[in-house]
Amino acid sequence: MGQRRLVVVGAGWAGLAGAVRAVQAGWQVTLLEMAPQAGGRARSTAVAGLLRDNGQHILIGAYRQTLALMRSVGADPQQLLQRLPLTLRYPDGQGLQLPPGAPLPAFVRGVLAARGWGWRDRLTLLAAAGGWLLRGFACPADWTVARLCRRLPAAVRRDLVEPLCVAALNTPMAEASAAVFLTVLREALFSGPGSADLLLPRQPLAALLPAPALTWLALHGAQIELGHRARQLSRSASGWQVDDWAADAVLLACPPLEAARLAQACAPDWAQTARALRYEPIVTAYLHDGGPALAQPLLALPSPADGPEAPAQFALDLGALGLPGGGVALVASGAGAWVARGLPATGQALLQQARRTWPGRFAAPDALVHLTAERRATFACTPGLQRPGPALAPGLVAAGDYIAGPYPATLEGAVRAGEAAMAHLGAGMA
Repeated sequence: MGQRRLVVVGAGWAGLAGAVRAVQAGWQVTLLEMAPQAGGRARSTAVAGLLRDNGQHILIGAYRQTLALMRSVGADPQQLLQRLPLTLRYPDGQGLQLPPGAPLPAFVRGVLAARGWGWRDRLTLLAAAGGWLLRGFACPADWTVARLCRRLPAAVRRDLVEPLCVAALNTPMAEASAAVFLTVLREALFSGPGSADLLLPRQPLAALLPAPALTWLALHGAQIELGHRARQLSRSASGWQVDDWAADAVLLACPPLEAARLAQACAPDWAQTARALRYEPIVTAYLHDGGPALAQPLLALPSPADGPEAPAQFALDLGALGLPGGGVALVASGAGAWVARGLPATGQALLQQARRTWPGRFAAPDALVHLTAERRATFACTPGLQRPGPALAPGLVAAGDYIAGPYPATLEGAVRAGEAAMAHLGAGMA
């Protein structure tokens, strides 16, 4: 029996994870990607002579499979990522920072030392977290994060729950799935020392996985076709056919709408589920004024209930992280209402937010260097959401951060989906 042939459609983080694991398992891999570069929705492109990301991504210590995949293709997380304790501090110094150590004591110590909260705020949060822990971080499937946290003090919801929810699920807490949110809390806060640590990229996203993975795959005999959009998927006498490539199996690791297009003839029900997903955008503004570093590499930004509008929830100091070109990135997650207003209006609102946050800075007309919107950044992670599964037909699987599972749309979710798809193929074709 000859070497098994696999076509992977899509070179995002899920496709790269699946391709690497397939090569390691002895498959002959062909990787097709419609874009001119790998990375999918976590990619780097040239902007004004600099390599800029299509949006700022934050990893956490609980992303164990992502970190392991990086190491397996020669990317060193210790060199590429700056590890910091979980910090949700605001420009005025208020907020939460977890100390190092075992997760449960660190969380308790961090909450008790949080700045800007009264004792009632802190003790109520600890009591609620203890209840979540005793219930195994489970709740009814139809609950939203707003319902889950409705008894928490307003300051805790505003300063902790809302920014954590939009950062992890990219969905406003009034619409976000409480069950998925609790899974994120369990994995991040209580799955081992360092699991909640923030891992901030010191290099553009391409250096974290896409570029080293492509190099590794090429060195190990994979055929890589960038700039090729798969036109047709069909069954063949020996298995599957993707355009000119015959295969024993196919991994669809492209965006859901693209996967649905290819799978329509052979898996119409799966395609219908994939098409039904709704999306939330993320907008990122890159600002530059040559000013001093921010108080911390990552700052949470206040979202006042009244007063001037504030689209962004986080600011990253790119210069402090050593990223080329430096500057500050403002990240607006769950930005559907802003995208509907148009990017020019969103960019101006972000610029005004920066000027209010740091008076005297970003006053120059050209302070806003670049504005990017990922319009389908993630699926809307709502209660009871039906997500398509990984198996479409014998020898045909799908992977992506949108595939059914306990996690929201994250880099770790994408990597896990890619590896799980290959494990499913391996078991089905053993």
